[in-house]
Amino acid sequence: MEAEKRVAGVKQSRKAIREGRARRVYLASDADPALTGPIAAECAAAGIPVDTGRTMAQLGRACGIAVGASVAVELNG
Repeated sequence: MEAEKRVAGVKQSRKAIREGRARRVYLASDADPALTGPIAAECAAAGIPVDTGRTMAQLGRACGIAVGASVAVELNG
């Protein structure tokens, strides 16, 4: 993922999904299902692919932030 083409965090991710800007969504495998479940459902309804093969720490590093991220979104080009 390119730095300028992704967002991290539940609020920003949900906004990107609602606005149709999400290409792919990454849900941390070790995140609270209460947070990731509704996002997974939104993605399924919108036909957005979901990847669950990374941890919160890995998603945080991929997004260039110093903390873990439950959700990250790769944005449309």
